[in-house]
Amino acid sequence: LNIKGLLNIQFVISESQVYVIEVNPRSSRTVPFLSKITNIPMANIATKAILGQSILEQDYATGLAAAPEGVYVKVPVFSFAKLRRVDTTLGPEMKSTGEVMGKDLTLEKALYKGLVAAGMTIKDYGTVLITVSDKDKEEVLDLARRFTNIGYRILATVGTANRLAKAGIEVKIVNKIGSESPTLIDVIQKGDVQLVINTLTKGKLPERDGFRIRRESEENGIPCFTSIDTAEAMIRVVESMTFQTDKMQKQQVII
Repeated sequence: LNIKGLLNIQFVISESQVYVIEVNPRSSRTVPFLSKITNIPMANIATKAILGQSILEQDYATGLAAAPEGVYVKVPVFSFAKLRRVDTTLGPEMKSTGEVMGKDLTLEKALYKGLVAAGMTIKDYGTVLITVSDKDKEEVLDLARRFTNIGYRILATVGTANRLAKAGIEVKIVNKIGSESPTLIDVIQKGDVQLVINTLTKGKLPERDGFRIRRESEENGIPCFTSIDTAEAMIRVVESMTFQTDKMQKQQVII
C-alpha cells in the first residue's frame, strides 16, 4: 500500500476465509496500549520512520517482539451516565469515550482491575437480575447456576424465571414494568440488585422496557450486561474473588 508509518488494519474471518474490512493510514488507540505492554515507543519509532530513519537504524529488528509475562486487558470506558437519552446496549459502532488497562498474572485478576478502573463496582455477593430474550434463555442457565453456586440470589422476570425454575435453579420472580410494585425499576432504584443481565430483542415492545432497564441500571451505578459473553467474563471474575476469599479464610483457620 506504500504506507510509511503506522497503519490500522481490520480483518474479519468468515468460514476460514480472511477478509480485509478497512485499512487506515494512522495510529489506533491500541498503539499506546501495546507500547505500555512491550515497552516499545511505537508512535515515536513510526514518526522517525516517516521522517526517513529506518527501523533498523533505530536499533529495532523486524519480526515479533517477545511476549511479556502476565495478562493485559483493555477495557472500554463509557459516558452513558452523562448522556441521558443514549441506550447503553452495544453494537459494532464506537460508543466508548476512553480505555483503561488491567494487568496481572491471570485473566480474571487483570479483568477485575480493568473493570474497576473503568468505574464498575464488582461485589462477590448480592443479587443478580436476569431478564433475557427467548434465544438467550438456554445459554443463561449456566450463568445462573454459577451465580447461585457463589451465593448470589437470582431475580428474573416471569418468562426467564420459569425457565430457570424448570432447570432446578432457585429464583424469585420480579414484576415487569407497568405491573404491580415492586417492578424491575423499583428493585434497581432501591439498590436491591448488584448486577443486571438484559438481552431483550430489538424492534419489539419489550425493547422499550429494555431501554428503561438499561438506563436505570446506568443511572443507579449498577453494572448492566447486554451480552451473555460479557456476563460470562464477569462471573469468572466474581468466582475468582470468591475462591480467593475462601482460600484466605482457610489459611487463617489453619494458622
